[in-house]
Amino acid sequence: MRNEILILRNEPRENPGLIEIVLKENNLDYTIVDFNAETRFSDADKFSAVIVLGGPESANDQTPKMLSELAFIKTAIDSGIPYLGICLGLQTLVKAMGGTIEKCKIPETGTRDPGGSLFRITLTEDGKSDRLLANLPGTFNVFQLHRETVRITSEMKLLGTGDFCPDQIVRVGEKAYGIQFHFELTDELLQAWMKEDPNLNKLDSAALLNDFNLLKPVYHLTGRQIIHNFLFIAGLIQSDNRFISIK
Repeated sequence: MRNEILILRNEPRENPGLIEIVLKENNLDYTIVDFNAETRFSDADKFSAVIVLGGPESANDQTPKMLSELAFIKTAIDSGIPYLGICLGLQTLVKAMGGTIEKCKIPETGTRDPGGSLFRITLTEDGKSDRLLANLPGTFNVFQLHRETVRITSEMKLLGTGDFCPDQIVRVGEKAYGIQFHFELTDELLQAWMKEDPNLNKLDSAALLNDFNLLKPVYHLTGRQIIHNFLFIAGLIQSDNRFISIK
């Protein structure tokens, strides 16, 4: 197995953000691939981990690109490769492994719900004891950008829930994880998304930036902790003082 991480990008603006920063800090090798219908990985099982980023597509799409992506993810999971999916990367994980995808009753966009409260995640009992979420508080605020949600199978573990779309953090097997919210968000990503994403364009940009600036110190600690925990699960870093407790 190569000591290299494969990052699949579904949309040009959906870059790895904070994930890439942490990988560079830890001197870890990674390859970013723009996934399309022609993408093939004959040696995918030789990567040390797979990270799949978000995008505007649906995991229910019957396009050659999406069918190819779902097949690749299933092969990766069946091969035991550590997997981390974000937003669409969660939805493709669940879909590939037998779950379902449906429209959100209330789409989640930005930092606040329709009632004006900050979006938050609450860890389940399984989540509180899972290695991916070690050193995280039981409840924390998140940034959302999705209009579909997952329904997991009985074999999957629900690790974190939301107030509107309940299935927010999911584990499949021992080393495959999906996260609905964007813990990888940085200032640069937010600026790009505000310009290009049609759903974010509808929000008050000044209020959104103000929220993120207020949340950012703890938000980045939360994101770093999740990334470090995943890298530890994948066997790519040691459990040392780079883990950041924010409890």
